[in-house]
This record gives sequence, structure tokens and C-alpha cells, in this order.
Amino acid sequence: MSESAGEEGSAQPLLERRGEVDDEKEKKVTERKSSTLPSSSRRVNILRPASFSNFLGVGPRRLRAADPLDSALVPLEQKVNTLNVRHLPKGSAVVSIVLVEARGLPDPPADGASHGIYCKFSLGSESFKSKVVPNTRQPQWKQRFKLSFQRNTLLKISLWDKGRQKNFMGGCTLDLLELEPERTHERWQPLDDGFGSVHFALTMCIVGKEAAAASSDARLENIAVEKYSWLNIKNLKEDWSSVGQLSVRVHGAKGLAGRPSAYCILELDNERVQTHHASSSAEPVWNKDFVFNVRDVTTTLDIKVHDNSMVNIISDGFLGKVSIPLCRVRSTELRWYALKDRSKRNCAKGNCPRILLELNMVWHPIKATAKMFRPKEVKYIKKSKKFDIALVYNNVEFIRDTFIFLLEINEGYKRLFEWESREFSCIALTCWVLFWFFFQIWMLPLLLLLPFLYFGLRLPSHDDSSDINQNSEVVEPEPHNEKNDKSITGRMLGLPEMTLTITDGIEYIASVAERFVNLVTFKVPFLSQLAIVLLLGAALVLYVVPFNYLLIAFGIYKFTRKYLHPDRELNNDIVDFISHLPDNDVLRDWKELKVPEPAPCNGTMNGTTKVPVQQTQSNK
Repeated sequence: MSESAGEEGSAQPLLERRGEVDDEKEKKVTERKSSTLPSSSRRVNILRPASFSNFLGVGPRRLRAADPLDSALVPLEQKVNTLNVRHLPKGSAVVSIVLVEARGLPDPPADGASHGIYCKFSLGSESFKSKVVPNTRQPQWKQRFKLSFQRNTLLKISLWDKGRQKNFMGGCTLDLLELEPERTHERWQPLDDGFGSVHFALTMCIVGKEAAAASSDARLENIAVEKYSWLNIKNLKEDWSSVGQLSVRVHGAKGLAGRPSAYCILELDNERVQTHHASSSAEPVWNKDFVFNVRDVTTTLDIKVHDNSMVNIISDGFLGKVSIPLCRVRSTELRWYALKDRSKRNCAKGNCPRILLELNMVWHPIKATAKMFRPKEVKYIKKSKKFDIALVYNNVEFIRDTFIFLLEINEGYKRLFEWESREFSCIALTCWVLFWFFFQIWMLPLLLLLPFLYFGLRLPSHDDSSDINQNSEVVEPEPHNEKNDKSITGRMLGLPEMTLTITDGIEYIASVAERFVNLVTFKVPFLSQLAIVLLLGAALVLYVVPFNYLLIAFGIYKFTRKYLHPDRELNNDIVDFISHLPDNDVLRDWKELKVPEPAPCNGTMNGTTKVPVQQTQSNK
């Protein structure tokens, strides 16, 4: 102990002297560069830190780590960081690129050949090429690429037309030094050597052991709370794309299967970041902070834990995942979350695997309310659809139960109108006459409040959900030749696709019904309370303004909206509001598993109790 302490003490002055020499060299280089640049560039260089070690907290001279809340409160255009790769070993950082689409491209040459467009990324000695899509002015790729952060920080992007010959359509160069690490930057980058622009999302993450935990500042958190407070009128004049911010501190995990070199991937809509690779242990520690821009308070934070050890080179090394709805996040809440398997229904493998998170979310209520009536943000990367027999059976069973329920209602009406029970029929007739005699149109929203009152008084808000119905997207069937359709083989090949299309339509109807049920049963209190306020406001408007005047104004608005807003996005406010409501499948993904204490057993490994997976699931 004393010898090691003496070695550290003797090495410390040497490291400080080396750090001072590096800083002096760096100042000289900066002065020479600033002398050849205009005054505007000098002002930018003043805001840049001396090296990337300021962010990492490593290097010969250990400086105070930067707080990610600084970047959350300062606009991206005003936040400029310089990455000094001298202190960053090769392969300790990754650059993740999601290539979305391109627009405004020129038409392909009319040479009679089929053309396709692909995009190429180059970073140092590493390069990737996207898939080839048919040549169009708006090609879409929606692919993800991962590149290693190297000493050459210039990312080169080029578009190529593939026909009889390769034709260069345009390109651009992006300096990664100008981008803030640990954040997702979504950009429309114009092409320098051609027409049009390319849309992509870029993220730089530190995956090596050089990454250090960023300390949080309570003062900055208070500024964020004040910024997104509903009393702050000035905030309403700013950008409405962001309704708040979410800060996440990933402390560590326990009970993971084996001794993995674990790391976490955090996804919020199209923002995706990851932690560094922890040392091989069943209880990894990260202590990493991230900040996300919240664009929708009804979205979900998805956290996945993977293994980066050599054993899982072929597989993805999945260890567990958890989905946390933002509407259930409490400020400065530190708690354990149980990790689930891939289906998000059962506990993951291990000894009660769990992850310790500290979440803090602030959001503007007025902006969040306005966002409810805009189209929901769609993820760029999605899993491919697969034909599922179980899904077809569940949907058919749901339709059968629905028809049985409708038949029972029809039989009840028949019995009511046939006066099988004279007392009940007499009471129903009296209520019907009195209701329509005193009914006015402003009472209609109040009638819609009855389910909210019934479930709000009887059933408190809880996290339990009902039956599972898997979501699926509508897939347009591809056209088949008539010869194939007439043959048995063609019909068999088209059966899964046709069944999937029918299943998607049925699933959409079932999902909408579940969303309305979850709305009135306070599964998401914010949306239920918002619906109550809107219904009360609608009742007040209908009470003050005559109904016929409202219909006239509504018709004038519908017919003149094309000229009032020529660049509007075609949408339906009610359908957009429904899209933000969770169905039963989403609620099952949100459902939290219990985090029981590991049960003692005979065998232990490294001080950690090992509980069989079957025993853990049975205790559940």
C-alpha cells in the first residue's frame, strides 16, 4: 500500500509537467490558427474547451467534467465542442449514423437503363455504403451505420447514381469537431457539389473506459424547471418542437447473467445514445448522465442492456430491456427497474436482473397539450414485419367475441322493445321521453364525461393492463401476375400477405377501441385529464354559442383552410390525438416487474447469490 502510494506521488508532478507542456503547445497552435482566421472564428475558438479531456475528465491534468445539462439548456447552434483526439485512443468512440432520405435530387440520365441511388459514408479509413433504391428525387433508405471515431474527424458523405456507369450526384463534408458528443444531431445537410440535401441523424458516443461520469448541477436543473414552467410566457415564443427535457443518470445494474462487459443503449424516439463498456462483472457500474429533448410526453424511454464480451461476437449479447413511459417519470426519482426479456413480458435471465436509474423530467404543459394534436413522431428504424399465426388467431378470436357482444346487446334491445319486463320497459320509455324533451346540444360533452366519472370514482389509476393484442402496421400488398394468382402456388404465396393485411386492419380497429377504454380508465392520467378539460371547454362553448353558428364557422374554416394554410400537413386532430393514446399492448410493455430480493441458495459466486431463472419466475 505504501509503495503504490509513493509511486503515485512521484508520478503526479511528472504528469502535471507534461500536461503544462501540452497546454502550452496547444495555445501556440491556437494562436497561430486564430491569427489567420477572421474575428468571428476567434470568438468561436474562445468558447471551445482546450481538449476533449475536458469532457472525458481524463488525461494528464484532470479537469472538472462538463455537465450535460449545459448542452440541454444552450441551443445546439451556440454549443460548440472541440474533440482533441490526442487523448482519445482509437476505437474508444463510435459514430452512429441513421440515413433517412434525400430530397431535391436531379433526374437520372435518360439512357434507357435502370438507375438506383446509394449513399456512401467515409470516416478515415472506414467507409460504408447504403442499399441501392430506385432512382427518384426523394429516395428513402432508413438504415443505421456505425463507424469508429478516428484521428481524421471529417465525415464525407456522397450520393451516387448506379446505372450503366456510376455517376456522382453530390456530396458534403461534416466536421465532427463541431458536434456535441453524447447527443443525437438530426440534420438536413445540403450537397456541396450538386443539387438537393440529405437527411440523417448522427450520434457520437464514448464506449471506451475513458468515459467518466458527468456531475449534475442542481442550479442548472432549477434553470431547466424555470425554463419549461407553464408560468414562463417567454418560452411560448421559442421553438415548439421541444416540449421539455429528460435527464437520465444510469448508475449501474445487478443480477445480470454471467460476467458480461455490459453497456446500455438508451432510445427516446429517434434519439439513441449508449454508455461505455463496463468491466466484466455481474454488477456493472456506469454512472453516466444523458440529456434528451422531449418532443412528446406520451412517448417511451427504451433501455437495452447488451454484452460486449468476446463470447457474444456473433450474437447481439442481449441481457435485458425495460420501457419507461415519460408520463410516469417523477422528478429526481432514484429507483430500480427490473429487466425484461425480448418479449417484454417476463423477467430476463439472471439473478433478478435490475438496473438503477435516476430520472428527472421537466416539460411545458401548454406545449405538451398542443403537441397532442399533431402527428406523432415516427421512428426511422423499425423491425421488419413477419407473418404470425398466433396474431391471426388472437385477432379472429377478438372479432368473434366482439360479434357475440353485439348480438347480446341486440337481444337486450329486442327484449326491451318486446316488453318482456314491463317495469324495466316502462322506466326506459319514461327516461327516454324526459331526456329528449330537456336535452340540449351543450349537454353532449357532459354525457361523454360519464365514463370518466364512473371509472374515476370507482377505479383508481393503476398499471395493470388487460389482454395482449400485438400492434402491426398496414402493409400494402405487392401486385402479382395473373398466372401466379391462378395457380395453387401463387395463392399459397399470397395467403400470408393477404392475411397480414386483413389482420392489420382488424388490429387497428381493436387498437382504437382499446385506446378509448384506456383513456376513460385513467391509464394515462395526463391524457384523461386533458380529455376532461377539453370536454368541459366544449360544453362551455356549446352553451354560449348557438350550435348552428358553430357549424357555419366550422364549414367556412374547412373550405378556406387550403388558402389560409397552403403549406399545411394534411392531418386529422382527433386521429392524431388517438395515436398518442396507448393500447393494451403498449401498457403491457410499460408494466413494471417486481424487483424481489435475491433468495438465498447453497451456491454463491463472487459474493452474489445465484437464483435459478425458473425459481425467480415461479416466485413472480
